[in-house]
Amino acid sequence: MRPARLDPLFAPLVTLKGVGAKLEALYQRLLGTEAAPRVVDLLLHLPSGIIDRRARPTLAEAVPGTIVTVEVLIEKHRAPPASKSRAPYRILTSDETGDLTLVWFYAHKARMEQMCPVGETRIVSGTIELFDGIRQMVHPDRVMTAEQFATMPLIEPVYPMTEGLGAGLIRRAEEAALTRLPKLPEWLDAHLVSQKAWPDFATALRTLHAPADIRDFAPEGPAWSRLAYDELVANQLALALVRANLRRPAGRRNVGDGALRARLAAALPFALTGSQQKAVAEIAADMGAETRMLRLLQGDVGSGKTVVALMAMAAAAETGRQSALMAPTELLARQHAKTLKALAGSVGLEVAILTGREKGREREAILAGLASGTIPIVVGTHALFQESVRFHDLGLAVIDEQHRFGVHQRLALAAKGEAVDLLVMTATPIPRTLVLTYFGDMESSQLTEKPAGRKPVDTRVISLEKLPDIIDGVGRALEAGRQVYWVCPLVAESEDPDSAAGDLAAAEERYQMFRQRFAEAVALVHGQMKGPDKDAAMARFQSGDARLLVATTVIEVGVDVPAASIMVIDHAERFGLAQLHQLRGRIGRGETASTCILIYKGPLGETSAKRLDIMRETEDGFRIAEEDLKLRGEGDLLGTKQSGLPGFRVARLEHHAPLIEIARNDAKLIVETDPKLEGPRGEALRDLLYLFGRHEAIRLVKAG
Repeated sequence: MRPARLDPLFAPLVTLKGVGAKLEALYQRLLGTEAAPRVVDLLLHLPSGIIDRRARPTLAEAVPGTIVTVEVLIEKHRAPPASKSRAPYRILTSDETGDLTLVWFYAHKARMEQMCPVGETRIVSGTIELFDGIRQMVHPDRVMTAEQFATMPLIEPVYPMTEGLGAGLIRRAEEAALTRLPKLPEWLDAHLVSQKAWPDFATALRTLHAPADIRDFAPEGPAWSRLAYDELVANQLALALVRANLRRPAGRRNVGDGALRARLAAALPFALTGSQQKAVAEIAADMGAETRMLRLLQGDVGSGKTVVALMAMAAAAETGRQSALMAPTELLARQHAKTLKALAGSVGLEVAILTGREKGREREAILAGLASGTIPIVVGTHALFQESVRFHDLGLAVIDEQHRFGVHQRLALAAKGEAVDLLVMTATPIPRTLVLTYFGDMESSQLTEKPAGRKPVDTRVISLEKLPDIIDGVGRALEAGRQVYWVCPLVAESEDPDSAAGDLAAAEERYQMFRQRFAEAVALVHGQMKGPDKDAAMARFQSGDARLLVATTVIEVGVDVPAASIMVIDHAERFGLAQLHQLRGRIGRGETASTCILIYKGPLGETSAKRLDIMRETEDGFRIAEEDLKLRGEGDLLGTKQSGLPGFRVARLEHHAPLIEIARNDAKLIVETDPKLEGPRGEALRDLLYLFGRHEAIRLVKAG
């Protein structure tokens, strides 16, 4: 039950004065809530900037593109002709240094004349712009007499808006919401609050919505930092409670005597790198502990995560338990199965594959083998979640590229057995900041070395204007027996209605073009093809029968063709950094020196140019991830906008990242000392979890 003291904040927004039923849908859109918005949703909708009316420039001093407050003389009204209702209403004004045109659309003439009488002075506040060399202010925020201005706050917040909800409406609603703030018990550690000189929760909110000074609004200032830390603690505490709830029943250790792993290590055709050995040891220690494993295994493309996962599966098999590896696409699942079968077969471990494609008797045989325990390892897609899939004794779930599944699915596979250990793998290097943010409930292992024999990739950035030269170069490479990937952003041109015909590289069009020149040497693979057709094209490329593979990003993860040594990425400016890095990782796997050519169509925007520069400078996936975070922000980087991972409403990682580690340690300590949140601070922390929408975790406290 939510504490009664929070009721004023969880009241529907329509109970506020000035927010009627008609505006509810608009507020729901503005605040991005799934259900009807509440008072707390509006209070956490922080200003995006502030107007500082303390500075009063003349028109000559006013900087275009900034919010200014100026005193002007009203000279003339220019109403639109009756026949042109969409034309703007203009009022010409001036001061002793210059002219300013005030502009309104759909304005009422009588109201304009009343608000701005000719011959009188008015103080106007808003964004000043230059339009055809003329100063203008479109829809000023305020038009005031000197008397009205005297009662105005000199510093006023500016809120993100949506159509139909103007600045004034939102401001008045926020003021009404602030009156509902109850006195809440302090949930933060008293020593930390004192050390940081942070205000309490309610004072911090009031400070940001009604700042007395421009410094009050700084993201790194006490008020904003306090609220950011509240949100980070709520997030980390929810993750820590999930973790605490995943305790393993006593007496279930998922690691055997090591004999099978020793045989497997001896049978491997290569030696494990130092970081692989370290990760294997960390995972084995977790699997042998009394609590369930929840570990993130990060490694760049080709750093050998699959082998590390196989050693963990062997550990589970030593105790007679089964393992399941789930991949986001069928192509990747089949690639993993092929790799695992080749390695596990040497020690007699059977590996089955289960995707939507396995049908009839073949499927029944796999399901029977999993239910009886005769199949120790299964690789699949989300088909593994299905009701019909039952395990004899599932001990280890390995989830590859888990951020593509959505956080709620993290535990669904683990629910298929008793005390299932969970290993999450990602080839998208995630900056430490984000590991703590999104996987705070997990320990983390990193594979930092490239396996022996990996060659550096020479990366070049070339304009689309040189396309004929690039194609000639590809022709020479094919004649020399080399294999080439050619990646396009689209399957067919019709996919992107905004692009001019022929302007964008579409895989089917490029394939037809290359077929005319290189005939049977070309294969095509994209996500809209049927599974068997895709497999056949990949098999032709893997065998060397086809030497040029035209593809979309379906080859981004998991496709392994060591002989391929050239990667051409068409319209590279259309791809994200992480994607470019993943694609480049498909080459440099064999003996031949490898080249990655990034073709761009100019002129490049600033972000696209930076992306391509970073690709040219480094192959370090973790550095690329940090740069990607700076360019894109955390929501895009992990696909959280689609996957249901928590986005932040208050915390800004570029300002508040140093607080994450403190929040994580704090959450850990809370769960160790007060796992049921029953003490005075624990009770207050329940308020915090409700306020930031992490109250699902409270149910775990009760269940546990």
